Amino acid sequence: MEKEKISMSKIFEEVGVLDQTFKQKTLKNGVNTYIHSTPKFKTTTFYLFIHQNLARETASKTALLPFVLKRGSKSFPTSRKLNLFLEDLYGTNMGGDVLKRGERHIMQFFMETVNHNYIGDKNILIKGLKAFRDMILDPLVENEGFKADYVNQEKEILKRNIESLYNDKFNYAIERCFQEMCKGEAFSIYKYGTVEDLALIDNKILYNYYRECLAHCPMDFFVLGDIDEEEITEIIEDIFSFERKEVKQVKTDFVSKFVQEPNYVEEKQDVSQGKLTMGFRTNTKYSDKDYYPLMVYNGILGGGTHSKLFQNVREKASLAYYAFSRLEKNKGLMLISCGIEFEDKEKAIDIINKQLDDIRKGNISDYEFDSTIKSLVNSFKEAADNPSMIISLYLDSIINGIQRTTEDIIYNLSKVTKADVINVAEKICLDTIFFLNKK
Repeated sequence: MEKEKISMSKIFEEVGVLDQTFKQKTLKNGVNTYIHSTPKFKTTTFYLFIHQNLARETASKTALLPFVLKRGSKSFPTSRKLNLFLEDLYGTNMGGDVLKRGERHIMQFFMETVNHNYIGDKNILIKGLKAFRDMILDPLVENEGFKADYVNQEKEILKRNIESLYNDKFNYAIERCFQEMCKGEAFSIYKYGTVEDLALIDNKILYNYYRECLAHCPMDFFVLGDIDEEEITEIIEDIFSFERKEVKQVKTDFVSKFVQEPNYVEEKQDVSQGKLTMGFRTNTKYSDKDYYPLMVYNGILGGGTHSKLFQNVREKASLAYYAFSRLEKNKGLMLISCGIEFEDKEKAIDIINKQLDDIRKGNISDYEFDSTIKSLVNSFKEAADNPSMIISLYLDSIINGIQRTTEDIIYNLSKVTKADVINVAEKICLDTIFFLNKK
């Protein structure tokens, strides 16, 4: 065990990651800003997150909004005009998307631009931020609604995205497992909503919903780059000054649950390969100290080529085309997924259960443990070199009411022992098995 501690400390010393401490301030209109000045990057990255409760009645509208907004603003009524403008700003990149973090549905808007210090022209930053503001706050409006053509076109694209999930059997099986596992919980709602709800949206309904979100939804504005923190705060306060009303509460529910008899769901389709997906309740929150051993547990179980699932289900038994596990950290879930021959389902489940039992019994080799730690450290080290990943990790911290940087995560991973992993294994409970079978 002493040898194990020394090797983990050495890993931490070799990482040398950036201290990503964001300074938080609240604008006069209630928008939270998180600003981190660092000379590490030659670009300046901006993200605005608009938080909404994940709910059936708003899911399709929330998913549609970012794609309609980025189609055109009053200043840049077409994508072409905006793109030409951004090219003149040294290839500034701008866009929007939707995220599902636990039971939060989040609209994200981003802009990445060359740092003005490298070209000696602060106007680049100001022009970029004004265009970013226009995309979010000054959309193209006609007849008290969004431009109808844009809404209809983006509805059709989103409809195809929703329908395409059915043909993507890999992700379909994962989504269906979560849906069955979390029936009655908001997490069961697909991040793009449903085709049926999408059909009910028109340009005026969407515009009214947009105005409601601007007035009442919590917002987080991130800035990361080589900037003067006080100066950029003043600029954002000026450019993003807009009227807001009372901000509502948005949260994600954590369900602690131990299931006596797992739910089994089988679906039959015209498929050439079986998809076995097993959903677990970890009974561990992202904000818990046990989350670090849980990350190591997941890595040992199915986090890479060194893992028990890969080695025993895929390699030794030759049962699976792929086999892995992953965590849904904002909801306290873990999922095992593998592609198998239809007749191998029971054999695969038995071998998977043996891997789970082995970890609970402490049958963890030094190779499995050390390889997992190194893999996790490397992944967070890579995250520390990516502005978007730094912001994404910090967003998870905000959602869960904690402050956790990649440096914090790596340090705490270095202190995890095999005993910690065994303890967290006792809390993990199989909830649902979903199997996509042939007709």
